[in-house]
Amino acid sequence: MTGQNTASRRDSARIFAKNRRFSIHVACMVADGVLDGCNFVLIYLVIRGVFEGTFTMSSALAMTAAVAAVFAVRLVVYGYGYLQGQIGGAQISRSIRVYLGEKIKKIPLSRFTERSSGDYLNALTVNVNDYEQILTHKTGSIAKNISLATMLIAFVTWLFAPAGIIVAAMYLLVIPGLAYSWRQVRRFGARKSAIQVSNASAIVEHVTGMQTLRAYGIGGTANDRIVESMRAFSDISYRYEAAVTPPGAVVFALIGMGTPALFLVCGEALLAGTLDVVSAVLIIMLPLFIIKMTTALFVDLTAYRNLSIAKRRIAEVASEEEEQGTDTTFPVGDAGIELAGVDFAYERDNPVFRGLDLVCLPGRLTALVGDSGCGKSTALSLVAQYYRPDKGSVLIGGTDTAAYAPERVLENVSIVDQDVFLFDDSISENVRYAKPGSSGEEIREACRLANAEGFIERMPEGYDSRIGENGSRLSGGERQRLSIARAILRDSPIVLLDEATASLDIENELAVKRAIGNLLARRKTVIMIAHTLPIVRTADSIAVIGDGHVIEQGTHEELVARGGKYAVMWAADRQLA
Repeated sequence: MTGQNTASRRDSARIFAKNRRFSIHVACMVADGVLDGCNFVLIYLVIRGVFEGTFTMSSALAMTAAVAAVFAVRLVVYGYGYLQGQIGGAQISRSIRVYLGEKIKKIPLSRFTERSSGDYLNALTVNVNDYEQILTHKTGSIAKNISLATMLIAFVTWLFAPAGIIVAAMYLLVIPGLAYSWRQVRRFGARKSAIQVSNASAIVEHVTGMQTLRAYGIGGTANDRIVESMRAFSDISYRYEAAVTPPGAVVFALIGMGTPALFLVCGEALLAGTLDVVSAVLIIMLPLFIIKMTTALFVDLTAYRNLSIAKRRIAEVASEEEEQGTDTTFPVGDAGIELAGVDFAYERDNPVFRGLDLVCLPGRLTALVGDSGCGKSTALSLVAQYYRPDKGSVLIGGTDTAAYAPERVLENVSIVDQDVFLFDDSISENVRYAKPGSSGEEIREACRLANAEGFIERMPEGYDSRIGENGSRLSGGERQRLSIARAILRDSPIVLLDEATASLDIENELAVKRAIGNLLARRKTVIMIAHTLPIVRTADSIAVIGDGHVIEQGTHEELVARGGKYAVMWAADRQLA
């Protein structure tokens, strides 16, 4: 595990590595700052020529040509540097997005229950965008202003050393202001980012659950949770700005004091004859420009510090532990399934399984039954590699799945959940996800066997019809049949059915049952969870789960004759029938 953490940190550092284009961008911005400072030298020469009476048409033309040349060079340098910065920054952020996209699919699914969805959503979107702002705008602007400030300090010091010291002090006053500002960023920035993550999760939940919220009249401002989330984000944003802004105002006031200081020092020197008029005029004009530039520096450096929080959030995701196991082909063998001595808990002090032993024979249908919350779906999730057991083993074909990457194990598994996830794409493409590269004929045959052909042909564009976000244009039974079509197309030796007929009306339930019958026509290893006992009666084996382990297992007749938990459940079901 330590080796993996080291590799994750190394990858995290690698994705932030700057490329050649970014380096060129920074170098060009520094050069642009120096060239900008050259304009003050040219202005000085013009003023000096006017005061000394040596300014002629030829010198005016020469100065004009010099200014034009500096402008032309700056235009080329800045334009080229800006372009390199945009491309280089975009390339870096693209690499980060691609890396995070790959990273997300390697993070154990248990982490998605421990961290909010908004955390990962923000990392992939808002945080990467913020970091891109650092690369494409803030870094170049800061580099330019620092180089220009250095140029001005050197130039003023050359003209009149005491004035140069004052100008340097005006720039250096930004440092204590920034120190206080950065401390406030550390204090409030991370908290603001955390609240922003929570707010993003609340918004996603609000939009996703809008139908339910409206049904209960708690949509929009009537939903206290989303209102409180918005208020919390608004409050922290206000407190953040209120904490960061005052030091800036104090700094600018202190920097402004440099103006009378320069007037006093230059005035005394001018009267004493130790400073010429031209130098004095130029120096006392500079504070107007310096105040504007120090303001820009303060704002950019504060923003840089704030946006750097995004880098830390990205690094946290990039350094997360990954699923363990080799990426080689999993030897599925006879596709028999065994959970041996499995301990598992979503929360440390609330175990779901304690020494669970479950055997599902190859090519047979095993049904899981038990009270609500006993862990039936969790058992399927362990087989499907959504989670790994805290203790014990999940074996398929006699091979421990822990030694293999989940994706390699899942290549042999088809899953039909009660909650079907569909993409906002055509019917064909939604089914094809189960087996990329499959032909249209294969897809149509899978849909026919899934009892979906009828409703598909009634749709305006048939198999090319788009079904909306998460299949919003389809009924629950229609979505479920497309899920079964995926499983049929995949044709895996193992099938997991998690209450596939739950929450369906009678007509859709019958259609889905027929589709499941076609799915199971070929002999496969099947684990099924059903909400009604008559559905599981014909299973080859029925496992009753309770108190963290398998209470009893056998055929329907065997369990009824045994008079245990299953017999009690069956008797209760018969009374309700």
